[in-house]
Amino acid sequence: MEASTYKIRKSFLLPMGLVMLFSATLLASALYLGLPTAKIIILAVFLIPVCILFIESSRRKVIISDEAIEVQKLLRSKRLSYAELTDVDTIQMRKRVFVSLSSENDFLILSNSYNQFGDMLREIITRSPGSIVSDKAKQLAEHPPKKCSDIFSAWLAVAVLVLIICVQFREVL
Repeated sequence: MEASTYKIRKSFLLPMGLVMLFSATLLASALYLGLPTAKIIILAVFLIPVCILFIESSRRKVIISDEAIEVQKLLRSKRLSYAELTDVDTIQMRKRVFVSLSSENDFLILSNSYNQFGDMLREIITRSPGSIVSDKAKQLAEHPPKKCSDIFSAWLAVAVLVLIICVQFREVL
């Protein structure tokens, strides 16, 4: 069977990319307009975690093969074979779901931020030894919740940044 790859949803990456772009635009305009140093520092401090979050999210992927589950992140990856798994469980907090894959020496935690999360969870459950999969994980695989609060928050940040940019340029013109 062929390996399956799951990535963070593009519906989250698009607004995060725009937040990064508009934040950089705001910082560049603040530098160009000679705004107070405090504003420039605040913008730079805001831009750094936004860039890290966007780059980390865009590089993150889960690869599920016949032998193992591998999570690739920026500059690192982690792999657990099905043979070493001791527990597959889920934790749900409102619409947010985390899948915990444990072995004696290591663990992986996956969230429902991935595209086609239900398919990914079903594939993990199908390939894992049945005795280690919790009933809760099986139930969530059948009816995974749709999470959209992170997407809403990212689009809200885009709207706020556009508003700030418009106000800043209106003051200049």
